[in-house]
Amino acid sequence: MKNKPLGFAIIGTGSIAGVHAGVLSAMDGVRLVGVFNRTHKRAISFAGQFQCKAYADLSDLLAEESLDAVCICSASGAHLEHALACIEAGKHCLIEKPLEVTPERCIRLLEAADRRGVKIGTVFHSRFYEASQLLRRAVAAGRFGQPVLGSAYVKWSRDVAYYTSADWRGTWAYDGGGVLMNQGIHAVDLLQWYMGPVSAVHAKVANRRHTAIEVEDTIVVNVIFESGALGSIECTTAAFPGSSKRIEVVGTSGTAVLEEDRLTAWQFAEEAAEDEAIRQAFSAMRTPGGADNPMNITHTGHQLQIADFADAIRTDRSPLIDGREGSKSVAIIHAIYESARTGETVYLEKNDT
Repeated sequence: MKNKPLGFAIIGTGSIAGVHAGVLSAMDGVRLVGVFNRTHKRAISFAGQFQCKAYADLSDLLAEESLDAVCICSASGAHLEHALACIEAGKHCLIEKPLEVTPERCIRLLEAADRRGVKIGTVFHSRFYEASQLLRRAVAAGRFGQPVLGSAYVKWSRDVAYYTSADWRGTWAYDGGGVLMNQGIHAVDLLQWYMGPVSAVHAKVANRRHTAIEVEDTIVVNVIFESGALGSIECTTAAFPGSSKRIEVVGTSGTAVLEEDRLTAWQFAEEAAEDEAIRQAFSAMRTPGGADNPMNITHTGHQLQIADFADAIRTDRSPLIDGREGSKSVAIIHAIYESARTGETVYLEKNDT
């Protein structure tokens, strides 16, 4: 396997599938074998664009001998069905966020992969940005002192056409939730990666613009972390004009603010030699984000994560973000939705996050 290109396929043909296909097509050591979509016309069009084969039947694609791994880019609530088919065929799976729409469905997926010896990765490409990595290393080095506050903000704009563009958008069954599960999950993942496990949540939801969808377009969450630190999450798709995704980490000895893939605050009680250079490097950056357009994103994170997943297959190691790591945000979001439904504070079990 080390000497031959790894064969990848894609399930789904939406916008994010195009990102995967573009990355795979440009990457050394991998080959895009084919694509499957439940609407075969779309698969044919996609295959023509990216020079691969369109499959009308998923089982035919999974029977392809040159296929090693599948990027699952279908609707969130269809991930389990597609992943189980891939797992049964012995194919590794890189699954777009969320891993699935409930913790129970995540567990079924992961247990099946364990039985079959198949690798599962969950796409959280924001973790791979240089700024995200710098912040994580500072946390690990104890530069923030005792954690005090951790906050995540996703105040974006989506028009009505966004929700009507696919029949699964804005549904519990296939979207798994609203702005928190779809747009906010990257911020939730980063927040728990930096601040540690979540102990309890209390949430309120609303629909301030998109009243025709089943799920929320606005949510506010109070968070208690196991460390004793406090936090908050605010997400909406009803804002105008929309602003960059922002993560704030505040401790007794330091503060950092991450906006998309750049650091806009980087201050510590004990200055390190590289701190000023870090501030200067990011002060000049102006990068795109999904504030008003879901595809107005850089592909760097996907490039790095897909490369990591391919290397994990070749070297027989776990990918940097495996399925269990990817399921942590689903457990947190599930608890948040339970709090919003009941009006009560919901406490998470320690092994949930």
